[in-house]
Amino acid sequence: MTTDQVYRIVHLSDLHFGREDAAVVDALHRQIAVIDPLIVAISGDLTQRARRVQFKQAREFIDALPYPHLVVPGNHDVPLFNLVARILNPLGGYTSHITDDLAPAYIHERIVIVGLDTTKPSRVKEARFARQAVQRICYAVRPFGDDVVKVLVAHHPFEPSPSGDARAQSGRVQALQMLTDAGIDVFLTGHLHVSSVQHSASRYNIGGRSALIVEAGTATSTRLREATNAFNVLHVAVDSIVVERHDWTPDGFRPADVQRFVRTESGWVEPPASAGPEPG
Repeated sequence: MTTDQVYRIVHLSDLHFGREDAAVVDALHRQIAVIDPLIVAISGDLTQRARRVQFKQAREFIDALPYPHLVVPGNHDVPLFNLVARILNPLGGYTSHITDDLAPAYIHERIVIVGLDTTKPSRVKEARFARQAVQRICYAVRPFGDDVVKVLVAHHPFEPSPSGDARAQSGRVQALQMLTDAGIDVFLTGHLHVSSVQHSASRYNIGGRSALIVEAGTATSTRLREATNAFNVLHVAVDSIVVERHDWTPDGFRPADVQRFVRTESGWVEPPASAGPEPG
């Protein structure tokens, strides 16, 4: 094996079972089979209201994927109206039906993927970037060198929330800085139902090493926000990454946008047009 071998990661988010479009779900399964990824990463909001039947639907969806998967919860996977469950066992449905591993990791010879639980049951829509959990991830990924691409999966983006307090806002930026400094190359998030790919230095105005920020739209939900259903495919090599967005059309999911990045001494940047591995 050579270090320029390309591996595919499918990035899904915001499935929202309970508000899913069945035709989109079926097409998504077919498209993932065509892509034949190394792993499927799901960045939260598997359900619409954290109900048992919705978790069962999500579990059936995952079980039908014949690939390794790494999943983290989202704020919709915490009960909103069942206050007793939200206080006493906020992720009980998630851990019962999806996974009880809230700090998942997938280790491959060229790719390491780790998951971060950013749910905050006390304020369901808000995010929590627990310092201890962030430090754990930093400790886990720091030993891996530049011959391994390090990926973090979380539901919430790292940018400040308009309704958050100053301390929480600062915590998000500090978490991003700590994780980037520790070697995270790619952040896979969701929550906003809008697809986006940028490098962290330009988006967050932080100094030092630049990582990639890859957000996925909603893969299967009818809760659309001025965008169609979509998901991402990352074509990952040691020194180059291609992010390919697949959009829903009347004929199924189709590639709609491609962005290429290469590794440099200061992190990940957009290369000349001819650089980077071709999707495939």
